[in-house]
Amino acid sequence: MSKLQTAEVVTPAQLDELIEEATVDCYDEEEQASGFFAVIEDNLALPFTTRILGVEASVAAVEMDGDGRVKAVCERGGERQRIDLIDLPLPSPPPAGAEWIAAYRRWVEGGGFAETEEGEEDE
Repeated sequence: MSKLQTAEVVTPAQLDELIEEATVDCYDEEEQASGFFAVIEDNLALPFTTRILGVEASVAAVEMDGDGRVKAVCERGGERQRIDLIDLPLPSPPPAGAEWIAAYRRWVEGGGFAETEEGEEDE
């Protein structure tokens, strides 16, 4: 499953299988995020070019920040900026391994990195 062709449409069921693969044997959210970082780092074809705010930039690497979020390291004209992977626009066609980004996004939207308990107390 982890070697999907980029031209293939990834279904929700396939994304759920990728989420399971990335988070197997993980006991908490931090370990799950580390699992996603590992599979994205191993499978995403880097570098690739995408458009960010209307300009082309190269996605040179992925990193995990101190909060456990996976970031794309983008470069243009000698400058570097980290963009949260959930916010990174992907080119068309997407690079090989982009299905892992889609799975990561689905995981985050489904409750990975839940809001802090303070915000939930206000409900």
